[in-house]
Amino acid sequence: MKWADDWMELVKEIILQYGYFGILLALVGGIIGLPIPDEILLITIGYYAYIGRLTLITALISSYIGAIIGITVSYLLGIKLGLPFLLKYGSKIRITPARVEQAQYLFQKHGPWLLVIGYFIPGVRHITGYLAGISKMRFHTFMLYSYVGALIWVILFILIGHELGVKWFFIKQSFETYKFLVYSASSVLLVAIALLCLFFYRNRKKR
Repeated sequence: MKWADDWMELVKEIILQYGYFGILLALVGGIIGLPIPDEILLITIGYYAYIGRLTLITALISSYIGAIIGITVSYLLGIKLGLPFLLKYGSKIRITPARVEQAQYLFQKHGPWLLVIGYFIPGVRHITGYLAGISKMRFHTFMLYSYVGALIWVILFILIGHELGVKWFFIKQSFETYKFLVYSASSVLLVAIALLCLFFYRNRKKR
């Protein structure tokens, strides 16, 4: 639960020191690919709107502007720098070649709709703007899908934080439980793969 508490403190500092402009900058960085858990940030913003530290409408507007600026910057970088740059330097902002490959597959499958649904897919949200630029998507098409997706995403998560209000403790607990389950499942999967590899290796060696 400490990580969620730390994020609440960080958001509190952003609000106290920089206000809505700090929220905007945090969303820009998160969308571009900096290590910022965007959903937690938005839910925390909603919570602070609930307790009166922020005005809900202004928080929504500043978060939305930050999200669309972030994805537009990603789009422009994709046009100017292309896929080789993303593959070479993307790992510095959490964009690994594996994530790029996954996003490319989804982009080919869903087309511009990935700009809408990509906001809700961790690891993909930070790449869709780049891929749209790399594929030379028309700017008005990019704006239509990505800006609508940003609006839905921002409103949904901020309202979750706002409506749950006093239940914030349970939100943090849920995040911690989710994190524990993901790590546990990953560990079990890795152990299972290792055992399977050992089994096949020993059988092959015997043959």
